[in-house]
Parts: sequence; structure tokens; C-alpha cells
Amino acid sequence: MPEMLFARLLPILLLIGSNVFMTIAWYGHLKFKSAPLLLVILASWSIALVEYCLAVPANRWGSAVYSAAQLKAMQEVITLTVFVGFSILYLGQKITINHLIGFALIAAGAWFIFTAPA
Repeated sequence: MPEMLFARLLPILLLIGSNVFMTIAWYGHLKFKSAPLLLVILASWSIALVEYCLAVPANRWGSAVYSAAQLKAMQEVITLTVFVGFSILYLGQKITINHLIGFALIAAGAWFIFTAPA
């Protein structure tokens, strides 16, 4: 039983980690708009390399217990969750009710993917 729990949780934890790095790579530079674009691109690629080192094993190992569609749906919900926290805490931006409704609709889509007949 613990092995199965580990097999289900490890991909989720790796996807959370990968999404933290990817969110930083994609949006972290927005606080440094005066930095040269080439430097920002190189820094973002460096950060994204770490993201790939987490996302690829998450999907490879996760495919043993989740379908590809489930992994993708899970990744989207994790991405939005990480983005909301990052947007509020790092960028200092507000999340409106419209944002939350839109994100909830995407989460509802993920729910349908997990509950659909196999």
C-alpha cells in the first residue's frame, strides 16, 4: 500500500516543483523590465531547465498510475494554483472573481477527466 501511495504522490510533488520553476521562468522577470531581453531569455531558459528535470520524470513515472490526459489535467490545475500564489505574493497582483471563475472552470474540466469512464 505505501508503494502505491508513493507512486501516486511522487508525480504530483514533482509537478508542483516543476510548476514553481516554470512560473518563475515565465513571469519572474516581469519585476525586472529594465534587464536586457537576451539576459532575461537566458535566465528563463536556465530556470526552465530545472523545470524540465522535474516535469519529465513526473510524467514518465506518473504514466504508470495516471493516463496522459489525467497528468495533463493535473498539471493545468497545479499550474493555475501556483500561478495564483505567485501572482499575489511575488507580483503583487490581485486575483479577481472573474479569474477565480475561469480557473474553477478549468479545474472542473480536470475533474471530468478524472471521473470519466476509462
